Amino acid sequence: MNTPRQAARQRRHRRRLILGATSALIAAGVLAYLVMALLPDRDADAGPAAATPLATTQVKATAASETGTPTATASPTGSPTPTGAATTTSARPSPTDTPRPQRKSATTSQAGRLQPNTTYQGVATAYEAGNGDGACLFGPSPDLMIAAMNTTDYETSKACGAYVLVRAANGKSITVRITNECPLPCAPGQLDLSQQAFAKLADLKVGRIPITWSLVSPSNSDTISIRYKTGSSPYWCAIQAIGHRNPVARLEVRTSGGWRQLPRTEYNYFISADGGGCGRAIRLTDIYGERLTITEIAVRPNVVQPTQVQFARH
Repeated sequence: MNTPRQAARQRRHRRRLILGATSALIAAGVLAYLVMALLPDRDADAGPAAATPLATTQVKATAASETGTPTATASPTGSPTPTGAATTTSARPSPTDTPRPQRKSATTSQAGRLQPNTTYQGVATAYEAGNGDGACLFGPSPDLMIAAMNTTDYETSKACGAYVLVRAANGKSITVRITNECPLPCAPGQLDLSQQAFAKLADLKVGRIPITWSLVSPSNSDTISIRYKTGSSPYWCAIQAIGHRNPVARLEVRTSGGWRQLPRTEYNYFISADGGGCGRAIRLTDIYGERLTITEIAVRPNVVQPTQVQFARH
């Protein structure tokens, strides 16, 4: 018969055996699981390996299609600032860069519709020119060998100051200067000559004659003048060139940031709406691409200020 002390020892021994067996079973299960996990499983490995590059490829393709440029996905830093700058530069050139393509073809394209070495066909009519002033706002003309250009070829005053050789079917010809605009129903190619100029080609009673005409570069010795429009100041100004041999294709003013091209109005002034460049150096470019820089022209509203420069003859 066991004493209470022996019975207690037997119970503790049985518990140790049970715990040891349980631990052994757990260890065996863990070991079996690890062995199965380490065995090669080609199907499981192939799935993630194939999916990873596929997902990467799709992301890159989407980014390229949305930005329109590989630069956006190839940026080593991933910074949105350089990516946006690259997209803007390629899709939307800076305004300071836009004149560059024009300079390459300056001799043929800067005048717009009016081109050197080109013959135009149309008709000539006549109008009472008065003192010769017109839509170009040059003021009274020193002579009345002038004409008004049809609206299409006038093209927002690009024709202002152009000299045009007009030839009639009867062989007569005359050179006139464009000082005015002939609105509709004047058709493309049509010139409305002053009565004095029309009379050089045909009797005024005829009223309308077929003509051909082309730009010319006259041999006059006058120099260009500059005029600031009434109301001009250092805060807003409008600038006009007068007496140029060839049509003016561009007017620029120098600012603290460099040369700035001014927009042209239909009344033949170039506007600096914020005053930038007003009273500073002026640069003129004609349809042949020649540039003339004019300095020391102060903002003196409605005063014709002569210069010492003139475009070359062609």
